Amino acid sequence: MEDDPEIARLIEITLRAEKYDYEHAVNGRETFSLLGIFKPELLLLDLMLPDIDGVDIIKKVRKTSRIPIIIVSAREEDSDKVGALDAGADDYLVKPFSVEELLARIRVALRRISYEQENEQVPAQKYYYNGDLLIDYARQTVLIKNQAVHLTPTEYKVLCLLAQNASRVLTHHYLLKKAWGEEMFEDNSSLRVTIATLRKKIECTGKFHYIKTHIGIGYQMLQYKRSS
Repeated sequence: MEDDPEIARLIEITLRAEKYDYEHAVNGRETFSLLGIFKPELLLLDLMLPDIDGVDIIKKVRKTSRIPIIIVSAREEDSDKVGALDAGADDYLVKPFSVEELLARIRVALRRISYEQENEQVPAQKYYYNGDLLIDYARQTVLIKNQAVHLTPTEYKVLCLLAQNASRVLTHHYLLKKAWGEEMFEDNSSLRVTIATLRKKIECTGKFHYIKTHIGIGYQMLQYKRSS
């Protein structure tokens, strides 16, 4: 969904050249209609639309669907990225962008969803407890003090990587490769924003600070006693 005619045309030409089927909506209302009719595998979304704010669209879509959502926006502030990712977007691409980068992010999102659907495995350990945090691997749900927390697929994957390697420092390269794949191997900004939104969601009580930053190296899950 893109309201800038020139950007929309560029995206359409790119998708057609790569033999992707697509539908183009110019506003939020049309987007919801097309989503209901065509059930697409991925949503490209501009935040600045004439009728509905893009973040509100993300929130509404996330109530019923885990479809990958890639934001394509001229807004480049971290606060805009965090707001969109916090609402449930999977990725964020700032205009102007290259078609190669757009296609890479589309491939990563589609490949990740396909892999998760076809190769979904439950770890031998069914649950992970850490302070107020509970991960139910079988149901792919996260709770803080018994209250469900919504995470995007990428946020959930990063959290599980940290949890399954608790107390170990995982490098930026390791997390990017495991959570995004080879094509996003050096995109530290995406990892930084994902960690920021993840912290906001799981450290909401302020009681536990689960994720420690090791500047220039990576991140570490700190382990606490299970809350009673």
